[in-house]
Amino acid sequence: MGIRLADYEEIVGREVIHEMYVLAERVKSRRLQNINSTPVGGGVAEILTRMIPLLRELGIEATWDVIKGDQGFYNVTKAFHNALHGKREEVTDQMLDVFRATTEANLRDMSISGDVVLVHDPQPAGLIDRKREIGRQWLWRCHIDVSAPDARVWEFLRPYVEQYDAAVFSMPDFAQHLPIPQYMVAPSIDPLADKNRELTPACVSQVLEKYQLDPERPIVTQISRFDRLKDPLGVIAAYKMVKRRHDCQLVLAGGGASDDPEGEEVLREVEQQAAGDRDIHILLLPPFSDLEINALVRGSTVVFQKSIKEGFGLTVSEALWKRKPVIGGAVGGIKLQVINGVTGFLVHSPEGAAKRLAQLLGDRALRARLGENGYQHVKQNFLLTRHVKDYMLVMLALDHPDEDVVHLE
Repeated sequence: MGIRLADYEEIVGREVIHEMYVLAERVKSRRLQNINSTPVGGGVAEILTRMIPLLRELGIEATWDVIKGDQGFYNVTKAFHNALHGKREEVTDQMLDVFRATTEANLRDMSISGDVVLVHDPQPAGLIDRKREIGRQWLWRCHIDVSAPDARVWEFLRPYVEQYDAAVFSMPDFAQHLPIPQYMVAPSIDPLADKNRELTPACVSQVLEKYQLDPERPIVTQISRFDRLKDPLGVIAAYKMVKRRHDCQLVLAGGGASDDPEGEEVLREVEQQAAGDRDIHILLLPPFSDLEINALVRGSTVVFQKSIKEGFGLTVSEALWKRKPVIGGAVGGIKLQVINGVTGFLVHSPEGAAKRLAQLLGDRALRARLGENGYQHVKQNFLLTRHVKDYMLVMLALDHPDEDVVHLE
């Protein structure tokens, strides 16, 4: 038997679960269809995997569909992804044509069954063209940092986005000038998932031994896709600065996603930078390695998420939930999770990261204090139950477009 809403009561309290059922009574007459670009890899797929069963338990007919695309399409959307984060990318007319052609193919093949259609990120954004034909309520859910997007790519996507009934962003900084309502919904982690649930010390020790990590020496870890925007080379640089004074080990662990074609190239760059240091462990983990990731983080002393750009960074909340202090890039959604000096430290450079890492490795009491603060911060703000509730609130808001306050009787 799978995990049920009642299982979360011990963590979030009975009142939270009751509120979810009250909200569900107001929206459960409508089908909610999620559409994204990949069934595995990345935060969107992780969240939907855990969220869909809870929505169904609440009585909401929730489904999840994935668009189709070839390697050429995903090369284009990866360039879009980078450009929307503000990175310089050459986006040609031919690339835009590839996007349009794949969108047309998915418009022909994709069955739109939801009363509310929740479309995640740029890859399937063009499906909104179906709205003129069939109506329904459409939400565009943007999980990435579009606070300073490349103008050409954003102007290409804008006509699609403006056709939606509303847009959902992860934080206010990402909001755009749009003629449609915009809502803030932060991502979340599932505290009962294999990646986050409690593990026995023996389980943690077994995983550390598997990857030849010494539990008697500090372990510094970053869990993320091998993506330049995650700055794994910057993490290695910070580690090497600190290694001169603190005997520690570095773990860079992650996997790939089917819509991210750059991963292998970045992995090779990381392996070259790490060559010759037996204390740098580069782990390419297959899908569904959640228990091992959980154990690696629980066995760590300090966790990095030194991103250059970041939509949210679920790995931050995952580490904070395990009471680990986090050193994060001062960008995007990381700033929602890492409260500087309270749950971890925000940094702007490898040198700044090295300074904070040395400070944390030398102060056990500071690590414990930040870790406990981080756990409480995630518990209050970034758990799956809050996320499910927020989506139901957005569905309710769609039915009351002219009301600032909706009263639940």
